[in-house]
Amino acid sequence: MTDKKTDMIFIKPHKLGWRERIFFLLSGIIVSIPITLFLEALDQSFYSFLPMVMTQFLSIVIFAPFIEEFSKAYPLFYRYSLSERSLFILGFLVGLGFGITEFLIYVFIYGVPFYVRIPGLFFHAASTSLVAYGIAKNKPLVFYLLAVGLHMSANLFSFINQVIPAMVITFFTFYLSYLLFQKTTNKYLEPG
Repeated sequence: MTDKKTDMIFIKPHKLGWRERIFFLLSGIIVSIPITLFLEALDQSFYSFLPMVMTQFLSIVIFAPFIEEFSKAYPLFYRYSLSERSLFILGFLVGLGFGITEFLIYVFIYGVPFYVRIPGLFFHAASTSLVAYGIAKNKPLVFYLLAVGLHMSANLFSFINQVIPAMVITFFTFYLSYLLFQKTTNKYLEPG
C-alpha cells in the first residue's frame, strides 16, 4: 500500500504461523542434515590417512561444529519481514529438527542410551538460536563463531569423556539462548 502524501511504501509485517514453524522444524531435518552429511563426508576425505583417534578428533571436535552450525543456520538466511523474535524462534526450531534427527540416529543406529543424547537434542536448538540472534542483529559471523566455540567445547569434553564440563557448557548454551531470547523484540527486521 502507498501513502500518497509521502510516497512511502508500507509493508504489512509478516506474522509467524504454525505452518512456517513446522516448515523450519522440518528444514532442520530435510535441509540441514543432508548438508551436514555431505560436508562431513567431504571433510573426512581430506584426512583419512591419519590414525583413527586423530581422524575422530578432527571430525568430532574441530570440523563437526563448523559444519553443523553452518548447516543449521543455512535455512535462516531466507528471511523477510520477520521480527527478531520470530527469527530467533525459527532458529530454535531448525536446531530442534536437526537435534531430533541426530538423537534418532545416535539412539537407534549407534545404540547410544536415549538419556545420554537428550541434552544434545536441545543443545542444537539453543546453539542455532544463537546464530539466529546474530542474523537478526546483523552480526551473523560473531554469533556463528560463538555457537561453534560452544559446540567445539562441548564436543571436546565429550570426546575425552569429561561429562560434567560438557554438561556445564550445554546448560550454559541453554541459558545464553534464554537470555538472548529475552533481548529479542517484535521489531521487524530491515529487508536486505
